[in-house]
Amino acid sequence: MRVIGVGDNVVDKYLYKKMMYPGGNALNFSVYAKQLGMDTAYLGVFGNNQAANHIIETLQSLEVDITHCRKLVGENGYASVDLIDGERVFIGGNEGGVQKDHPIILSKQDLNYIKTFGIAHSSIYSGMELELQKLKDIGILVSFDFSNEYNDEILENVCKNVDFSLLSCSQLQEGEVEKLLKRVHSYGSELAIGTMGSRGSMVYDGQEFYRQEPYFVQPVDTLGAGDSFFTGFILDYLLAKQENTNIPKAVLLKRSLGKGAKFAAKTCLVEGAFGCGISF
Repeated sequence: MRVIGVGDNVVDKYLYKKMMYPGGNALNFSVYAKQLGMDTAYLGVFGNNQAANHIIETLQSLEVDITHCRKLVGENGYASVDLIDGERVFIGGNEGGVQKDHPIILSKQDLNYIKTFGIAHSSIYSGMELELQKLKDIGILVSFDFSNEYNDEILENVCKNVDFSLLSCSQLQEGEVEKLLKRVHSYGSELAIGTMGSRGSMVYDGQEFYRQEPYFVQPVDTLGAGDSFFTGFILDYLLAKQENTNIPKAVLLKRSLGKGAKFAAKTCLVEGAFGCGISF
């Protein structure tokens, strides 16, 4: 299966040690899928500063296809991370940098390229909500990470164009997560996935809830855990469906959740979302 991330990229700047690491929901999906053996691509907007050049060089070294990306004059997106009471905390950024003023507008050429992939993944930080209908219209599967930046209006408008919705739910009680995932499914998503931090994750398929405990490790850095969990989960699920296995859906979802949790634990053993840091 070929997969593509479409949307945000940033560098995560760790202020307390003056190191920055490539990241961003859409970009992370492409890199994690590559780590899992997929043929992957990324389509996004780069600036023309040191951060942008480092991301580009990193993706090239990882053999992630970036031939359809845009590179514009301006500052690349970044997020600032600091250490507060022993916890890494996001404390600001530049709201996507050059991407904020020049979000991705998918051309016919872009769409012809994207439809050669099995799934396209984007996020709430990509400024692409109005472009998702184009992806659905070309018949490709679409996944979308809402992080914790959602309300009912956003969900109703976006989920109708999204097959697999991922939401950060660590701030919610379990009963609230169930109600939220039911609502997401009712708005059009085939699978609604909620991540709950140390409490693990939950998936709703329209009939049943499936829960997954995290695989506990001594983490080096939890950045990227949600993205890697989702990537491991959804790719295992889709590959099994593509291969027309006779695994019952409930068994497959439980297996795929376990694969996602194991991959997330592995991600927590490296600095940044997937390493590749440089000083700044």
